[in-house]
Amino acid sequence: MQAPMAGGVQIPRGNGRTVVRLRRGASLTDFSEKINANPASLVTVLFHLGEMATATQSLDEDTFRMLGSELGYDIQVVSPEDEDRELLESFDIDLAGELAQDEDHMASRPPVVTVMGHVDHGKTKLLDAIRHANVVAGEAGGITQHIGAYQVHYEFEGIDRAITFIDTPGHEAFTAMRARGAKVTDIAVLVVAADDGVMPQTIEALNHAQAAGVPVVVAVNKVDKEGADPSKIRQQLTEYNLVAEEYGGETMFVDVSAKQRINIEGVLEAILLTADAALELQANPNKNARGVAIEANLDKGRGPVATVLVEAGTLEVGDAIVAGTAYGRVRALLDENGDTLHTAPPSRPVQVLGLTSVPRAGDSFLVAPDDRTARQIAEKRAAVERAAVLAKRRKRISLEDFTKALEQGKVQTLNLILKGDVAGSVEALEDALLQIDVGDEVELQIIDRGVGAITMNNVNLAVASNAIIVGFNVRPAEKVGDLAEREGVDIRHYSVIYQAIDEVEAALKGMLKPEYEEIQLGSAQIREVYRSSKFGNIAGCLVRSGEIRRNAKARLVRDGNVVSESLNIESLRRFKEDATEVREGYECGIGLGSFNDIRVDDIIETFEMQEKQRG
Repeated sequence: MQAPMAGGVQIPRGNGRTVVRLRRGASLTDFSEKINANPASLVTVLFHLGEMATATQSLDEDTFRMLGSELGYDIQVVSPEDEDRELLESFDIDLAGELAQDEDHMASRPPVVTVMGHVDHGKTKLLDAIRHANVVAGEAGGITQHIGAYQVHYEFEGIDRAITFIDTPGHEAFTAMRARGAKVTDIAVLVVAADDGVMPQTIEALNHAQAAGVPVVVAVNKVDKEGADPSKIRQQLTEYNLVAEEYGGETMFVDVSAKQRINIEGVLEAILLTADAALELQANPNKNARGVAIEANLDKGRGPVATVLVEAGTLEVGDAIVAGTAYGRVRALLDENGDTLHTAPPSRPVQVLGLTSVPRAGDSFLVAPDDRTARQIAEKRAAVERAAVLAKRRKRISLEDFTKALEQGKVQTLNLILKGDVAGSVEALEDALLQIDVGDEVELQIIDRGVGAITMNNVNLAVASNAIIVGFNVRPAEKVGDLAEREGVDIRHYSVIYQAIDEVEAALKGMLKPEYEEIQLGSAQIREVYRSSKFGNIAGCLVRSGEIRRNAKARLVRDGNVVSESLNIESLRRFKEDATEVREGYECGIGLGSFNDIRVDDIIETFEMQEKQRG
């Protein structure tokens, strides 16, 4: 059915239930192809709805919904997961079909364990004790800054068993990474300090694990310290549905001292017992590998290096792989010690060399049939992502607000470019920065982010968009620092993430227009009015409270009503002598400049405006 629109343009209309599926970041041209309409006519319709957009501009979900309801279509924006699945199916890669066929070829696999808990409760020390390698010494401020993955072997009931550990950063800024850590995890080890108890981050970590449906083993750490009370930890955690086995529950609690290396074997046994009792850990090793990128960074000598966890299949040297928008052929596989591997079976964390770019932490990876397919999947994903980002960045603005928005410099924007040594840290920093809330007056925009040294391109973009560059564990490349200095680009370097968050928050608050509050100084009652041909009316007053200062702001109050607000104490005298201030209980003469409407018993209140500290 055709419907006449503005300007005589005909557009096919839906019946209100006609479903149109669009990918994220689609344009009016994409929509017009689905309903067989002219893109220009859709631009016109959108214009009449108070939105301005070109035919090829990426639009957000709300704009499409509004347009769809006007034209009688139920517009559904495809979720990223569905979008990716449809993309892979277009290349004849059916992950769902593969899963159905896996059941006949299953083999047991090692458990994947994430260590979680409050900052400084000893997560890294515990991992350190487990794998006998000192990670903490190299961390800035003793906080884990990168995601790492390690596999350890332990003899349990006479059988050599492997356990994979994922080490997620412990500071609260890394909520997103801890959440993602729980998604690829079979078991969570919750570390709680026996001398400190359950803290906010402990609960936050526990919520992530429980939301992901992951069984929890509690490691009560620092039992060797004075004031340690492991039984108190057990009681506190019962409030969060973690009931110890000795209290009749199902959760295993292990008392350990990571520093003294006491009862580390107990943690490994608890993990394996929980895995055997609560989980059936199996995967098909006889197929093309797929899994998740846990971490990625740009190595000066080796190029992009990704730490991946194989979830199913076996990854081999020479495989064509695609991880998010990165692709390549596996040139080498390295274990956590830097030793070369030829294959990586399920649950094996391994470093992959040979990608053309750096994937993001959390990107899924899969082995493609050949190099060409891998490249095409990566390019399609990159194009879809670009469109989605453009749609997200587009600021919606109505016609009524358009002129106002052009005139106003009311909304100020702080543009940032983020660079880091590893993808996980950059992503976590971005998540944390975007959660800073300083109201509607100031906006934070992250216009670019990436892994590796700060480059000329970053500085040029910063010049063009008036941005600040935030470098996390990276420095400017050669000559880039000179260019930045010449162009006046501010480059900030950090090695601990919460310092970056604090400084950006302070900068945002600095961009806010100052807020002022009124501070009362004093009040005086008029006892007599003196007429002066030279100075106008002079008020003979008694100071009732505080003090009256010359040049202070003043208001005149008569019978409880404000007669005038915007007055100044122009002159102030005590007995014929000029005074700078007169205190409570003393008499004085006050001149209010050209304002002469004063009467006996009027009250003169003085005040000053002080800038309010923002919280």
